[in-house]
Amino acid sequence: MNKHLIKKYFITGLLIWVPLGITFWILHLLLGTLDETLLVLPKSLRPDNLFGFDIPGLGVVLTVAVVFLTGVFTTNLFGRSLVKIGETLLTRIPVVKTIYTSVKQVSDTLLSGSGEAFRKALLIEYPRSGVYTIAFLTGQPASVVKSHLESDYVSVYVPTTPNPTSGFFLMLPRNEVIELDMSVDEALKYIISMGVVAPGHLPPQSGEPKP
Repeated sequence: MNKHLIKKYFITGLLIWVPLGITFWILHLLLGTLDETLLVLPKSLRPDNLFGFDIPGLGVVLTVAVVFLTGVFTTNLFGRSLVKIGETLLTRIPVVKTIYTSVKQVSDTLLSGSGEAFRKALLIEYPRSGVYTIAFLTGQPASVVKSHLESDYVSVYVPTTPNPTSGFFLMLPRNEVIELDMSVDEALKYIISMGVVAPGHLPPQSGEPKP
């Protein structure tokens, strides 16, 4: 058999198995992590004691159920009151206060339906002039910072590739950012794939900076 044909078949096989393998590995890791939530149950209520064997994925069901029921419980006045009391106690503990309030502010911004996180996909010059990257509009600089800026600035998050959960926070002049005709989901896929998975439509080639 021709060596070029062998190479072609081998690469084709890799293109099939590598995405499948990584996908199943991530799912296995995620399921294993969530299944560890069963450790909070008393030993008498764990599946291996009740049924004599483990039930893979039960931790996922338990986690989803707890999160959902927590949401149901805290949507009424009594639940909100308990949450407020708990948060008040946490914010009175010196070290815990700093960690909890910071994480809560970020999660409220990212998860809240009314939040401003990742509102638009942007094209900016970074890390130097003439080099461009995809970024996300996150809002406006804080007033204490804005008072030191000479013009109108916007807050921007520049994600890293292929892991967009890490990145850089920048404040750029509004006239130096270009809003792209690209949804946030499309931009995230574009970044995670390192530019391989392009959006279904091309961004404007001669876009004007946002006024």
